[in-house]
Order: sequence, then structure tokens, then C-alpha cells
Amino acid sequence: MVRTPLTPEERERGERLGRLLRAARGGRSMADVAASAGLSAETLRKIETGRAPTPAFFTVAALARALGLSMDEIVERCALAPV
Repeated sequence: MVRTPLTPEERERGERLGRLLRAARGGRSMADVAASAGLSAETLRKIETGRAPTPAFFTVAALARALGLSMDEIVERCALAPV
């Protein structure tokens, strides 16, 4: 399966998500948060660094739950700016 290349805006949104998750993680280890969300630390690392800029909905939801974030907050802080 060939994926369509991401637009610059989609890449930026992924980077904003990564920054938000890193900030919300605070002093907790990546391994601790990943385990709480049912993910591997490598998956969380890829999301936080923007190497996985479009994670699955349920992955984001699990991270939100583990970090005490609401999905609304994630959308508000990571959505593309209106044109």
C-alpha cells in the first residue's frame, strides 16, 4: 500500500501533537506513559518527535487518557489554523 505524502500542514499538526504530549508528560518517563496507554515506548517516541505525525485515533485517545488530557483540548491545540 502506498501512502499519499503528507502536506506541510499535516506535518506541522503532527509536530504540535508531539509537543503537546511531551509537555503533558512532564517528568514522567516515556516508558511509563507508553505502558499506561498500552503502547510501546518507541511508538510514543515516534509520535513525540513527529516521525509518526498521523497516529490512529485510538492511539491518541489512549495517550490522552494516560496523560489526563481531553480530546477536545488536543483538537483545539493541534488543529490546523483556519484559512
